[in-house]
Amino acid sequence: MKESVARLQGVTRRYGKHIALDALDLVIPDGGVYALLGPNGAGKTTTISLLLGLLTPDTGEATVFGRPPGDIASRRAIGAMLQVSGVPATLTVREHIEQFSGYYPKPLPFAQVMARAGLEGLEERRFGRLSAGQKQRTLFALAICGDPALLFLDEPTVGLDVEVRRRMWSVIRNLADDGRTVVLTTHYLEEADALADCVGVLSRGRLAAEGTPAQIKARVGGRIIRCSTALDEAVLRALPGVRGLRRHRTQVELAVDEAEPVLREMLARDAALTGIEVTGIGLDEAFLSLTAGTREAA
Repeated sequence: MKESVARLQGVTRRYGKHIALDALDLVIPDGGVYALLGPNGAGKTTTISLLLGLLTPDTGEATVFGRPPGDIASRRAIGAMLQVSGVPATLTVREHIEQFSGYYPKPLPFAQVMARAGLEGLEERRFGRLSAGQKQRTLFALAICGDPALLFLDEPTVGLDVEVRRRMWSVIRNLADDGRTVVLTTHYLEEADALADCVGVLSRGRLAAEGTPAQIKARVGGRIIRCSTALDEAVLRALPGVRGLRRHRTQVELAVDEAEPVLREMLARDAALTGIEVTGIGLDEAFLSLTAGTREAA
């Protein structure tokens, strides 16, 4: 087993009467990408904030590299990209990166940071004059510029177009392959599926499931049927073995225990059934199944 770089042990954290984390035990292994998933209010941001030392547990303990998260030695080995970052608008991209790099003992060369973040040519642009996507990439540059051993990325590709998002995926994967640990939170489940070595699914402040993406999908099991049909949704939901339904324009998508009996029944009721496609459960379907019934919370 890999050693851990960060952990929560029996951590409970409340906001008034709302329990954000409920006696949570979480271990982040050394190396690779750990994707922390969960619906809004599941406790993802609270978990990251505790491991960064921005919050303290009501009960339990948070440690990073075996030390308290606020320890200076821990902080010098961590980079973070958060959804809310107070970055001065008047400083240039170069000024921001050079200032942040000065906090670390062995930062990456400036040119390397710019290349990894896709910011070449924007060195002298003031942060306030950047587009939303360029600002996001600048925040990513600030997270990686110190060459941290542990990197927290909270929704890093929000607002990025597909090409830039895929480029960032490649950089994140390369960072992990070089021996760093990346903790990733994302609402793009295909992002977690593509990048993560391990996935932790939070639900109501507890760890609902943990494992590789393949293990998470296997835990739920079943198949997905996609097709075009004249049958209405009430009829489809009532078919034996159907446990979920989504509609995509002219197609329906059914989550089923077994595909063959459902398809036989559908064909018996709709001879004009077309565009049939059967696939395994994806991470998004597994996620929805594991977090079913979770209420959103602030």
